[in-house]
Amino acid sequence: MNLHVSVLTIGRLAKAAGVTTPTIRYYEEIGLLPPAGRSAAGQRLYEDTDLERLIFIRRCRDFGFSIDQVRELAGLSISADQDCSKVRDIAHSHLDEVRSRLAELKALETSLEAFADQCDNACAGGAGRDCIVFESLRAEGTCC
Repeated sequence: MNLHVSVLTIGRLAKAAGVTTPTIRYYEEIGLLPPAGRSAAGQRLYEDTDLERLIFIRRCRDFGFSIDQVRELAGLSISADQDCSKVRDIAHSHLDEVRSRLAELKALETSLEAFADQCDNACAGGAGRDCIVFESLRAEGTCC
């Protein structure tokens, strides 16, 4: 049985997890990561479990989960008595948010494409101040 636990400085932890050291300090400050142990000189020291948790947090953030959602998911990830349907509900809720943002971005794409087409057809090559896009931008209700 190997009882050796790796000890990582904040710089090594950051590199191993693919985050910055200020991100680690922030996650500690808001309670997503437990406070680090300290060396005699006061240097933060982390263990393998901290690395695992930090990678989990980073992956959650990569998927766009909010800090509050990450906090809840992190709690659920170590809970033996919580139902997995809570995780599913968080994922479904986040998926709904992503789909809503995608719809907004699609509408924005359509509007921007129309602006560019208007410019191509009406005024491209003329004076910038006379561009038809400015007229569209000044009009209410022309976006999304």
